[in-house]
Amino acid sequence: MRLESGEIAVINHADIDRIAAESLVAKQPKAVLNAAKSTTGRYPNLGPEILLEAGITLIDDLGTEIMELTEGQSIQIHENQIFDGDTLIATGKLQTLETNAEAMEAARVGMAEEIEAFAANTMEYMVKERDLLLNSVGIPEVKTDFRGRHMLVVVRGYHYKEDLALLKPYIRDYRPVLVGVDGGADAIIEAGFKPDMILGDMDSISDEALTCGAEIVVHAYRNGNAPGLERVKRIGVEHVVFPVTGTSEDAAMLLGDAKGASLIVSLGTHSTLVEFLDKGRAGMSSTFLTRLVVGSKLVDAKGLSQIYRTRISNWQLLMLALTGMLAIILAMAMTPAGQAVLSIIGVHLWDLFSSFKELIGLAPQTPTK
Repeated sequence: MRLESGEIAVINHADIDRIAAESLVAKQPKAVLNAAKSTTGRYPNLGPEILLEAGITLIDDLGTEIMELTEGQSIQIHENQIFDGDTLIATGKLQTLETNAEAMEAARVGMAEEIEAFAANTMEYMVKERDLLLNSVGIPEVKTDFRGRHMLVVVRGYHYKEDLALLKPYIRDYRPVLVGVDGGADAIIEAGFKPDMILGDMDSISDEALTCGAEIVVHAYRNGNAPGLERVKRIGVEHVVFPVTGTSEDAAMLLGDAKGASLIVSLGTHSTLVEFLDKGRAGMSSTFLTRLVVGSKLVDAKGLSQIYRTRISNWQLLMLALTGMLAIILAMAMTPAGQAVLSIIGVHLWDLFSSFKELIGLAPQTPTK
C-alpha cells in the first residue's frame, strides 16, 4: 500500500472488514473514499466503525467513477461531494458513528440469511472435499518434516503482531514448524524468525519472504486456477502445488495434520462467525469443517500465550546454581569469619586435588634411596 499519512485513500471495498480498516488506520489517511458501500447490510462488518473512531472521514457508495482518480491528483472534499477544481466528480454518503450504528442494527436483522448461506456452503464444501477431510487424499509430498512436532500457522489477521510477540518464548523453546500463510511469512520474518514453509495464493507476500529459503506450497483451486503460480515461476523458486477448495489457512492446517504434526497453533486465523463473514468469502465455511477435522490438535495462539510458561533448561538451572554459589562466596569473602571458612575450605580442596593427582599418577613421586 503506497498510501502516505495525510493523503486520501480511494478504494472499492464492499463491507469494509476489520483487517482492511486497521491497515488503513495504520497509514493515517485524511479520508477514505469508497466506490462501494462500506456496509451492504449483509452482516455487521466491523471496518467502518474502526475508521470513524480513528477520526478518519469516510464517504462511501461513490460509484466506480471515483476509481478513475490518479495517484497524486489533487481533489477537494465538501461534505459528501468530491470535486476536481470546480468539476463535481462524484457524490456519495458521508458516514458518521450514528449512521454506522443504524447500518449495523439493520445488518444484524439480516444475519439469519447469512447463517443459512454459511450452512449451505459448509455442506457443499464437505461433499467436494470429503476424501481430503476424511482420508487426506490429495495432500502433496513436501520436504518439511512435521512428524511429532508443533506447528505454528501464522496468518496476517486479527492482532497478529501482538500475538506473535507474545509467542516468542514459545517459539524459542519448542521450535515449532513455522508456516506463513501468504503475508504471514513476512510477519514471521519481521518477528526475527525464518518460516519453514510458505503456503498461499502468493498475492500478499514480499519477494524477500518468497526467496528466504522456506519451502513454497502454492494454493490452487479445484478448477485448476492457481493465482500465485505465475509469480513463483517468474521468481524462480522451487515449489509444489496443493489443489484444495477453501482458504489457504485451512490448507496449511490440513497439510500439517496429515503430515503428523502433534500440535497445531493458529495465529491470526478466523474463529468466530463474524470473522468468517468479515472475510467476505463463501469458502470461509471450509474453516468450520477444517477445525472439526484437526480439532484435537488445534490451539489458538491467544489461549496458548495466556497459559504458556517458558521452560527452564538444565543449562539454565546450572547457571542459576553457579550464580547463587558465587554470590555466597563473595558475601563470605567480605567478613573475617567468612574469609577463615573459605581458607579452611581451600586447604581441604587442595589436599583433595593433590590426592587425586597422586592416585592417577600425575604427581611427582618421591625418589627412594
